[in-house]
Amino acid sequence: MNLLRKILFPFAILYGFITSIRNFLFDKGILKTYSFDIPVIAVGNLSVGGTGKTPQIEYLIRLLSDKYKVATLSRGYKRQSEGFVLANSNSDALQLGDEPFQFYQKFKDIQVAVDANRKNGIEQLLSNSNPPEVILLDDAFQHRKVKAGFYIMLTSYGDLYCNDFILPTGNLRESRSGVQRANIVIVTKCPSNLSLNEQNAIKKQLNLSVNQSLFFTFIDYDDVVYSDKKMLKVSEIKNMDKLLLAGIAKPESFFAYLKQENDECLTFPDHHHFSEGELEEIKKKANSKIIVTTEKDYVRLKGSILSDQLYYLPIKSTFLSDGDNFDKNILNYVGQSTRDR
Repeated sequence: MNLLRKILFPFAILYGFITSIRNFLFDKGILKTYSFDIPVIAVGNLSVGGTGKTPQIEYLIRLLSDKYKVATLSRGYKRQSEGFVLANSNSDALQLGDEPFQFYQKFKDIQVAVDANRKNGIEQLLSNSNPPEVILLDDAFQHRKVKAGFYIMLTSYGDLYCNDFILPTGNLRESRSGVQRANIVIVTKCPSNLSLNEQNAIKKQLNLSVNQSLFFTFIDYDDVVYSDKKMLKVSEIKNMDKLLLAGIAKPESFFAYLKQENDECLTFPDHHHFSEGELEEIKKKANSKIIVTTEKDYVRLKGSILSDQLYYLPIKSTFLSDGDNFDKNILNYVGQSTRDR
């Protein structure tokens, strides 16, 4: 913990008190919550960014979209639009935000919507001519105004919420006790060879209640990078001179997977919108080398002056074990909820 964060400790106490009062008012029904007659699954975390929400939402889309009409609803962080927007063929990352636009581009059979007011967003989705049967709320663990039917909370292996503190001293958005709202907790970004002994040690450390399930996932990288026109094997590009570019929270694992001795890494803030000057500087640094970026960055960068040399590396969330049990939990909830309608 750096000195400034230590100095700000009194503000963390105040912030924690305010968020605890807010949660108490929602828990007791003093502040009104709204629930809906269709399955609503909220995916989020206690900490600020970097826990792998996007690949987890994509996992749920793949799991559910063959059986149900699925919609995602996000805030649309850093988008340049307001209110409710339902993605269509004219949408782009500026209108939707990078992650929702990524969902829209990858999954053609789902609806993708953004609205900071999740209650209004759900109502808008349900009022259209082709309403969804399941709604996935992206980054909505603290959005207490809507009461989801099922909560999935993520925490990173290298930054467990139980070892963290409330903002601004730490990175938690609310008290650690907020985990009690979760039906499932997933420890993300684990080493792919994480031992059962270490999993059990983390389970003991988290000390979840008996009605909560714990799972472990790792980031699984594709063995191919893609551009608009072609693809290259990762084994091939690892031996090429390249520039690696990331505007995501905690990009270290992305760089580590691809970087060779002569490669240059450029890091920008999460959800960064690149200026023309920045694009010119990146192109100058890359010279004739290929540029490899994350899928989330690619949706903001494609069509720019970097396009001719730009590739992206897809990722997905993979369970270390018990993935079938996770699927069963989700399918049972959705199936029971749809039968009850």
